[in-house]
Amino acid sequence: MIDDDYGRLIVQGADRPGIVSSVSTVLAEQGANIVALDQTSSDPSGGRFFQRTVFHLPGLSERRAELDLALEQRLTEELGLTYRLVEVKRRKRVAIMVSKADHCLLDLLWRQRRGELHMNVPMVISNHPGLGDDVRGFGIPFFHVPVEKDQKPVAEKEHLNLLKGNVDLVVLARYMQIVSGEFLDEVGVPVINIHHSFLPAFMGAAPYQRAKERGVKLVGATAHYVTEDLDEGPIIEQDVIRVSHRESASELQRKGADVERLVLSRAVAWHCDDRVIRDGHTTVVF
Repeated sequence: MIDDDYGRLIVQGADRPGIVSSVSTVLAEQGANIVALDQTSSDPSGGRFFQRTVFHLPGLSERRAELDLALEQRLTEELGLTYRLVEVKRRKRVAIMVSKADHCLLDLLWRQRRGELHMNVPMVISNHPGLGDDVRGFGIPFFHVPVEKDQKPVAEKEHLNLLKGNVDLVVLARYMQIVSGEFLDEVGVPVINIHHSFLPAFMGAAPYQRAKERGVKLVGATAHYVTEDLDEGPIIEQDVIRVSHRESASELQRKGADVERLVLSRAVAWHCDDRVIRDGHTTVVF
């Protein structure tokens, strides 16, 4: 739904009677028609409540301030809830950071060009120059920012100069550098990462070779929001496929790359469609 008059309302907070009624009443009073609604509660007695509502409101952009005021009064002041109001027509600006592996990057760019991902990509940033021609072939600016030994703060300062105020999401599409807590604080937008699902086992270099040596029967991938705690952020999506002793380490890696592409594209699509609600160390995905 990309009509100018479609909106999304994301609500979360302590569960209590009357939340659904209040949301519906506010929207109805403003002349909006609800076209989709998903909700869940962790516990009806003292639990956490989450709701995603898609609605149609003629003249949404012009009437947004009025709707915001009504939602603030009813949901925040009266019920103690937090909410986000999103105009569907406004595509999220998604920057992609990458190193040498191209499979996740090119998959995202291809899906975006085909209209499968409701987003714009204002830039791709890499610590290696090799993917520049591929990215520019999509008509997207490519920035090579080397990360020299013991000079990561310098590189991150350049990253922040490019990103701050210009993007709504950063995706680490096999960006093989650990981002600092200072970067996460300063960038001001969510950051999504993708990695193989062997973690915390087989950390570091050559994980598929070591997985082969241990006879793994599943390979997969995990997409999650990035926090200061390495690879421990709230999980958005995961998937696996079965493998056997017949596959070589390179074949395991190829199959793992296939899963990484799918898992990351789902996570990015769901985030851009406001289907993911973060709640502490976990997520609710509608």
